[in-house]
Amino acid sequence: MPGWTNADIPAQTGRSAVVTGTGGLGFQTARALAKAGCGVVVAGRNPDKGAAAIAAIRRELPDAAVRFERLDLASLASVQDFAARLCGRQDSLDLLINNAGVMVPPKRQQTEDGFEQQFGTNHLGHFALTGHLMPLLRRARDARVITLSSIAARKGRIDFDDLDAQRHYRPMPVYSQSKLACLMFSLELQRRSVAAGWNIASIAAHPGISRTDLLHNAPGRWSGVGMMRSLLWFMFQPAAQGALPALFAATSPQAEGGGYYGPDRMNETRGFPTLAMIPPQALDPVASARLWEVSRQMTGATF
Repeated sequence: MPGWTNADIPAQTGRSAVVTGTGGLGFQTARALAKAGCGVVVAGRNPDKGAAAIAAIRRELPDAAVRFERLDLASLASVQDFAARLCGRQDSLDLLINNAGVMVPPKRQQTEDGFEQQFGTNHLGHFALTGHLMPLLRRARDARVITLSSIAARKGRIDFDDLDAQRHYRPMPVYSQSKLACLMFSLELQRRSVAAGWNIASIAAHPGISRTDLLHNAPGRWSGVGMMRSLLWFMFQPAAQGALPALFAATSPQAEGGGYYGPDRMNETRGFPTLAMIPPQALDPVASARLWEVSRQMTGATF
C-alpha cells in the first residue's frame, strides 16, 4: 500500500462503474478507471459539465468506454429514473462510487423532496441510489460500493431530532453530520451484506483536503471559505491525489469490505492511501441501524 498510485490499479477490462460527480474527484476517478479499461458512467446533474468531462477523457483516451447520464441526487425521482435507465441498459454493475456532494451552503436550502440539501444530497441521495442499483450490484462478481466521507466526519454528530436542520442550521456542523452519515452508511451496508450474503463489499474513503470546486460551488467563490480556497490553493492537494483513496478502495485487492481509507500524511489531509481513522461515533451499531431505518423511511429505498 505505501505510495500507491494510479499506476497500481489492476486492469479493469470487462468491468463497469458508476461514478457520481462530473468534476474534481469524480472526474479524476472516472478518468483513472477508464484508463484501466473500465466502462464508466459519469453521473451528474449538469449535462454541459458532463459533456465536458466526457470530452476531456476522450481527448486523452480516444477509445475510452465512457458516457454521461443525468442524475440529480437532490431529487429522489431523478435517482429512480437514473437507476431504471441503467437497469434497462446493462445486466450488472461492478463498481458504484458514491462521490458527488454539496458543501456548506451559507443558508439552509432544500432538495426537491424537502430535505436539507447537504444531508439530502450527500447521504440520502446516495442511500437511495445504492438501493435502486442493488439488483445490478448483486448480479456482479465481487461488486464494490465506495462511499466518500470526509475528515469533517470526525466532528460530526447525527441529530436524530433535527436531521433536516429545521431548528438550527449551521453550515459546517450540518456538512459534518452528512459526511458522518455517509461513513455510517458504508459500514452498515457492509454489515448487512455479510449477514444477508449479498457478496457486495462496502468500503469508505475520504480525500483529505483536496483542490476541488466544492468550496467555490455552494458557498460561492467570493465567500470567506471560497476566498480561502482560491488564495490558499497550495494548502490543498491536487484532485488527482485526493481521488487515490477511493480508487484504492475500488480496485486494490488489498482493500477490504468495511474498511475506511484516506491519505497517509499530515493527519490524513494529504498523501497516499492508507487505513483512515474511523471516528468513534461512526462505530455505534445501534445508531447506524437507526440511521439506516430513518433513511429508508425518508427515501422509500429498499435493499
